Amino acid sequence: MFDVIIAGCGPTGAMLAAELRLHGVRVLVVERETAPAAMVRIVSLHMRSLELMAMRGLLDSLLERGRQRPVGGIFAGIPTSVPEGLDSTHPYLLGIPQPVIEQVLEAHAVDLGAQVRRGCAVAGFEKDADGVTVELADGQRLRSRYLVGCDGARSTVRRLLGVGFPGEPSRNDTLMGEMAIGLPAAEVAAKVREIQATHRSFSIMPFGADSGRIVVPAVDVSDDRAAPPTLEDFRRALRAVAGTDFGVHSPRWMSRFGDATRLVERYRVGRVLLAGDAAHIHPPAGGQGLNLGVQDAVNLGWKLAARIHGWAPEHLLDTYQAERHPVAAAVLDNTRAQIALSSPEPGGQAMRRLLTELLEFDAVNRHLIEKIAATDIRYDFGPGPDLLGRRLRDIDLADGRLYERLRGGRGLVLDRTGCLSVDGWSDRVDVVTDPAAALDVPALLVRPDGHVAWIGDEQDGLTDRLRHWFGETA
Repeated sequence: MFDVIIAGCGPTGAMLAAELRLHGVRVLVVERETAPAAMVRIVSLHMRSLELMAMRGLLDSLLERGRQRPVGGIFAGIPTSVPEGLDSTHPYLLGIPQPVIEQVLEAHAVDLGAQVRRGCAVAGFEKDADGVTVELADGQRLRSRYLVGCDGARSTVRRLLGVGFPGEPSRNDTLMGEMAIGLPAAEVAAKVREIQATHRSFSIMPFGADSGRIVVPAVDVSDDRAAPPTLEDFRRALRAVAGTDFGVHSPRWMSRFGDATRLVERYRVGRVLLAGDAAHIHPPAGGQGLNLGVQDAVNLGWKLAARIHGWAPEHLLDTYQAERHPVAAAVLDNTRAQIALSSPEPGGQAMRRLLTELLEFDAVNRHLIEKIAATDIRYDFGPGPDLLGRRLRDIDLADGRLYERLRGGRGLVLDRTGCLSVDGWSDRVDVVTDPAAALDVPALLVRPDGHVAWIGDEQDGLTDRLRHWFGETA
């Protein structure tokens, strides 16, 4: 008997497993693939995800294996400067191979005690009032209190759950791969600059003397993206866009992705939940997909653990959908906008020129950077100061930094008054009394995901919010 079975050991599933293990939840992760993906696709961790990695003690390991880049120019690839004073201690992008992220997060989950079984796929499940019976592809049946589908865009869990997945189907496919290039580097670079004047989704990034990563619009739309494209598919696409296939040969890996945009109607049906690409899919504009899934996992982990341990308020697990569904909807909207701005059609190019002018205004530039980086999110926690519902940046404390105190996945009261108590909740909430803390409020309550859940200086107000978020006293 497991507390939670997670389908999928990508970044979302591995992060969720680790979050649950911080609270001693018995977790099994089943993953269809027998080994991590060999495709070395470079992805970007945005500011909010970097904060979460710092919050769980993982950032240093990732920084050693990634490359920091400026955050300017991430919206539709329109070049911009980087605004001064971004509200984060990590105001940069971290470019890093996706397999590295998956390896770090899976190792983190296993170190905390999660079980991972590879070469296993969920084939079916039956849910009832007490739990979920999960059937694996080999016929084995396992019992769990909850099942979470983190099994990607073609999620088996979502399909079997039968929830609606409305949105738009893929209208344009893009090919991506790494391969050898037969033309001289200077000739390739000149041709790429010429094409990118109108085709923003085309690029060739050189690797070494004679190879590169190619991104090119496909000449057709495929319903089957499980199988990789062929080298001839790349050659045809390159000739269609550039008039030459650049002499490509000897591919290392090849993939295809579409611009389908969909958002599941419900993140939870009883004891079955969805997270990451199983709940939302969108084009990769702005590099938000992996980040969105990891942030889903951190929002869900402590809430599901609270339900399993029996102290969660009745409404707590429902806040997962209430908070994360609107965030995903906003990401889908901004990727739709970015795709429109990347169109080679006259209308799309006109919108791009206009937005390029607007991005010269610092407020516009900052707004779009914070939107992509997910540092603009404010959950609806009711009336109160602007900080209420927002994530709190890492700040200096008398004995370290704030995020160091959140590594255990517990709530935290940061008290400058020295008068507040969490008696009755000390098994799930810590107190840091620091009159010199860099805050302009007397005290606040921070949830395990780093969002501010209360601001004030009165014990009665704090007690009310402790009950709201962390249940009755132990």
